[in-house]
Amino acid sequence: MEQQCKIGGESLRNRNSVNEDIISELPEALLLQILSSVPTETVIATSVLSKRWRSLWKMVPNLKFDSYYHHTFSENVYRCLILHKAPFLESLRLKIKHKADTFDLGILIGAAFAHHVRKLVLNIQFYEDNYVRFPRVLCSCNNTLEFLIVKFCVLLDFPYRVCLASLKKLHLHFVLFNDDASVCNLLCGCPNLEDLVIYRGCYVDVETFTIVVPSLQRLTIYEDKEEERDGGFVINAPSLKYLSINTLYGLGFCLIENAPELVEAEIHDVSNITNEKILESLTSVKSISLHLSPLEIKYPTGIIFCQLLSLELCTGKIEWWNLLTRMLDSSPKLQNLKLSEPCFGSNKDCPVGWKWSQPKCVPECLLYHLESFVWTRYEWQRDDENEVATYILKNARRLKKASFSTKPIEAEEIEKLETRRVMLNELASVVRASSNSCHLVFKSE
Repeated sequence: MEQQCKIGGESLRNRNSVNEDIISELPEALLLQILSSVPTETVIATSVLSKRWRSLWKMVPNLKFDSYYHHTFSENVYRCLILHKAPFLESLRLKIKHKADTFDLGILIGAAFAHHVRKLVLNIQFYEDNYVRFPRVLCSCNNTLEFLIVKFCVLLDFPYRVCLASLKKLHLHFVLFNDDASVCNLLCGCPNLEDLVIYRGCYVDVETFTIVVPSLQRLTIYEDKEEERDGGFVINAPSLKYLSINTLYGLGFCLIENAPELVEAEIHDVSNITNEKILESLTSVKSISLHLSPLEIKYPTGIIFCQLLSLELCTGKIEWWNLLTRMLDSSPKLQNLKLSEPCFGSNKDCPVGWKWSQPKCVPECLLYHLESFVWTRYEWQRDDENEVATYILKNARRLKKASFSTKPIEAEEIEKLETRRVMLNELASVVRASSNSCHLVFKSE
């Protein structure tokens, strides 16, 4: 007689029945949430688990497809969209690696729009140097799409204004625009756009990238190019709250014409810009992060960051301390100061004889407002960094906490431990202007 295998006195058949019952008892909302986190092809395969699951996949609000594994990619996507029965489609992610799978792209995106898709992610990565034109007819009138991400081998050609009335977030990663007008026609057709992210590569597709969006609140610009060239950016965003500009090398200009509501800004690796209006346009911010060398960008004279409360400065740039001096002098209300060195890409080497020059007068922010001073990856063996740290501790009258973290010392450099201890003790012994209230912290990363 056939015996059933038993584990802990319980048959496998009974245990499987129990597991099926447990799955069946899960709330449908939870099941749909779980299924939304895996590829849609896998979701469809779950229909064999039980009768209840046969149609459950048709209600999953988030769909994701990858053409790498299937020769019938377009057919699978279209079939799934046709059979989909949820009242709306929360998101559709298409990752395409073969040009043959893009022939029906307009039909697939059109089917998604018919299901009132709210988020669309189009990621096209070809091994060959080809671009697929985004089906512009689909942008003639759409009232449900709220978030659009387009990546890599996609050409955006809009000879007339699009109509994406509900779009709030637009992320463009290394795509190609047909011309300057296509940029304007795309952005002008998004009257409720709040978040714009632009990643650009080494190609030159647009000479003047004009961003005129009255509703825009967040803007991120990143360029992966180190060669000097003409052209640049023009930004007119009266509602802008956050601005991040990263790695703009050798552009002709970057004009921030209208951003009076700006609160937070991050400016990293911007050099050789022929105008000096970047920093001048940021005087309304309350928080700013600067990864710049004063040798790489012009610092306009006479500007005051009258609202600035928090400043982060990168110590991995040549003559960074002189930029610090200027920012301290220009920020009378500064309360929080953070100095940090990146884990890579640091360049502190200066010609012989160059050193930090202390401010002629103690900055107002040190006398009356600075409360927090944080220095990450503090290089205790460098005289210039010791000078800056000592100066701030001696002159910041309202300082409540100063925190220094140092790089770890490798096992083969164990003799440096004692030297570091001596140097940090010397820093701790500095007579602090706020000695009665300042809490000094040292730690190693």
